[in-house]
Amino acid sequence: MSDTRSADKLTLHYAPRSRASTTRVLLDELGAPYDLHVLNMRAGELKSPDYLAINPLGKVPALTHGDTVVTESIAIALYAGDLFPQAGLTPAIGDPRRGAYLRWMVFYAASFEPALIDKFLGHDPGPQSPYGTYDKVMETLAEQLGKAPYILGDEITVADIQWGSALRWTLMFKLVPDLPVFTDYAGRITSRPSFRRVHEDEGRLDAEHEAAAAQASGGN
Repeated sequence: MSDTRSADKLTLHYAPRSRASTTRVLLDELGAPYDLHVLNMRAGELKSPDYLAINPLGKVPALTHGDTVVTESIAIALYAGDLFPQAGLTPAIGDPRRGAYLRWMVFYAASFEPALIDKFLGHDPGPQSPYGTYDKVMETLAEQLGKAPYILGDEITVADIQWGSALRWTLMFKLVPDLPVFTDYAGRITSRPSFRRVHEDEGRLDAEHEAAAAQASGGN
């Protein structure tokens, strides 16, 4: 790492087949040394007192770094990206791409996900919606992704790991329009070796968790 905190322990609190999967891929892409604290959602471990002391919402991912606790996927991505600048995936302060980088990271959390949930639930947020409309959010994203191979141009960044992963699962569940610009981009990002490695290991973990849940159920 690049500062005096390099000796601090980095731990990803994680459950397979969740938003924490993206964070795990990102840490691998950054070359970050970290411990993986695997939680079994089926066994209710996200609601255990020990984990609620880390994230009172009982959600993953969470990242602990020494005494620092970071929750929320985008906050973790920004924090980790800045922590490992040597990976070359984070536009630094002073880089002309930094503003756009922050914009598209926050756009994900502030506009994209809320628009998805409102659309899925059939909820009309009304004219005071902070993100405008679902259609406008999709149009804005499609326009940006149509400009270059990656969201900021010709070089991949932390933002692409987040967006590529998000579009993969939202396309799978038909939460976003099946546009070539989305499918091509998601395929380009999630075909990377880091995604394949995590996906394969999650299959193993998921099977173990399912077997543990079945055994616990049979023992009642």
